[in-house]
Amino acid sequence: MKRILSSLIITLSLSFVFIGKSFGQEESSNDAAALTNDGAAISSPDQTATEAGNEGSVNNSNPEEKDASEDVSFIQQLKQKYIEGDVLWMTPVLICLIIGMALSIERIIYLNLSTINTSKFLQDVEKALQQGGVDKAKELCRNTRGPIASIFYQGLDRAGEGLDMVEKSVVAYGGVQMGNMEKGLSWLQLFIALSPMLGFLGTVIGMIQAFDQIVKDGQVSPTTVADGIKVALLTTVFGLIAAIALQIFYNYITSKIDGLVNEMEDASISLIDILLKNKAVK
Repeated sequence: MKRILSSLIITLSLSFVFIGKSFGQEESSNDAAALTNDGAAISSPDQTATEAGNEGSVNNSNPEEKDASEDVSFIQQLKQKYIEGDVLWMTPVLICLIIGMALSIERIIYLNLSTINTSKFLQDVEKALQQGGVDKAKELCRNTRGPIASIFYQGLDRAGEGLDMVEKSVVAYGGVQMGNMEKGLSWLQLFIALSPMLGFLGTVIGMIQAFDQIVKDGQVSPTTVADGIKVALLTTVFGLIAAIALQIFYNYITSKIDGLVNEMEDASISLIDILLKNKAVK
């Protein structure tokens, strides 16, 4: 729970920083446009020639500098599209994407840490049973991370109560471990569904605003219609991108969980066989 809260705080902070930079970019672009218009009004032929010379020197610059400028321009274009899509509707989509990514990364780290070499662990458990009995095998399971070791510990802890109790304990605690692995996936599904919905909502409202502008102007202007539709569709594009990215992470996480569940089931059967083989249950 602490990992999830810390991830959410970090991602929300990043989203606010991005939004703040976007607003700053918008103000800077407006100021630059105003300065450009003022400068164009008082420019002289000498200044025009100087600017032409400067453009020629830029065109002859190093190709690596051109690549760097292209990278910067892509980031600036991304911010500009974010602003054009209306920050009011783009911000919820961005928050859904960042929080969903934080949940996905947290689950991936948790599941990767839960993965162990099952074959080697089974050999170690059997060797511990042969050398020190159930207590040594429990100590090995206690010092091993992952859901398989936890299930083994619960089964070994009930070894003195008979085979039936061992099987019931393994099955019950296996369900608990599966719930731990699936923690947070319901929120991830929510953000996958919510991102395109918010994008469509922004698009519909943007279209309504475009038609309101047409009514206000009293005529159908191609510029007004095209600009309004473009701005409206940007929210849909960003919403679909967020949903696609989160869906990829979700499918990877579910496949990882399915693999761990299969390993848990196979290992549980192997535990019963090991206990019977070494006569560790009554």
